[in-house]
Amino acid sequence: MEKSLTAIGLTLIASTLTLAACGDDDVETPTQRTLSVAFQGLPTLGSGYVYEGWLITSAGPVSTGRFTDTKGATTEVDPTVADESSAYVLTIEPEVGDDPAPSSTHVVAGTFSSMTASLDMKAESALGTDFTEASGGFILETPTTDDATDYNQGIWYLDPGQGPGASLTLPTLPAGWAYEGWVVVNGVPQSTGRFTQAAAVDADGAGSTAGPMPAPPFPGQDFIAPAVDLVGAKAVISVEPDPDDSAEPFTLKPLLGDIADAGAGMLQTLTNAAADTAITGTATLE
Repeated sequence: MEKSLTAIGLTLIASTLTLAACGDDDVETPTQRTLSVAFQGLPTLGSGYVYEGWLITSAGPVSTGRFTDTKGATTEVDPTVADESSAYVLTIEPEVGDDPAPSSTHVVAGTFSSMTASLDMKAESALGTDFTEASGGFILETPTTDDATDYNQGIWYLDPGQGPGASLTLPTLPAGWAYEGWVVVNGVPQSTGRFTQAAAVDADGAGSTAGPMPAPPFPGQDFIAPAVDLVGAKAVISVEPDPDDSAEPFTLKPLLGDIADAGAGMLQTLTNAAADTAITGTATLE
C-alpha cells in the first residue's frame, strides 16, 4: 500500500509540472469580440432603407451588420478585425439590391481610443459639420406671376439687397446628402425643392405649382395653382439623404423660422436649430 501511495504522489507531481510548463499558450483565446453601438437622435428610416455599421481597418471597411433599431445594436466581431479597427462609420443603405460596399450617405463616425469611439456628424468621414455655423433668411414673393398682391404665396431663399444674392450660408455637403427647403402649413410639410448650392436653382425650379413667368436662380417655390397662403406657416431647411429615404423631412433641420407678413421682398431671418436635431453616439469594442 505504501508503495502505491508513493507512485500516486509522483504521478500528481508530474501532472502539476506538466500543466505549469504549458503556461498561457494553452489557454483558449476568445473566438469573437463584441461591438456595442448606442445612438442619440437617430431617426427611424423610411420604408426600403436600413442602417449599416462599418469598422474601418487598414484592409478596408468591414460591415458589422444592418439594423433599424434607432437606439443601437450589438454584434460579434472577429478578434483580428477588432484589433485592426481604427474607426466606426454608420451609413444609410437600401434594404434591397444593396452594393456590398458602404454607401456614400455617412451619418456619424468616430475614431477609436481605448476601444471606444465617440460618434458625431462633424467627423471627416461623416457629414464633416454639425451645422452650428449655418445661417440665412427668406423673402415672400411670387416672381412667376405679375400680380403684386399674391406675394404671400411664394417663398424664396434670396437676399434682394445683394443684387439679389444668396440668403443662405450653408456648409458644402459631401456626396450622399442634399439640402431641402420646406414650408409647414397647418402642420403639413411641403417641399420647396432640393439643392446643394445656395446660389443656384433647386431641383424643381419654381415648382409644379408656380405661375408662367421665369423664376430667379435660387432655391424657392411659388404656390399659385393651387394657391397657398404661407403667412403663419414655418420655413425649414433640412439635410436629406441622397437618395432620399422618405418624402417627409429628415431629422436634421439646421434652420427654421416662422413666416410673418413682413411685406413683399422683405428679408426674414431663420433661426439656427442645429443643436436640437444633432445625431451622436458611441461605439465600444470589448
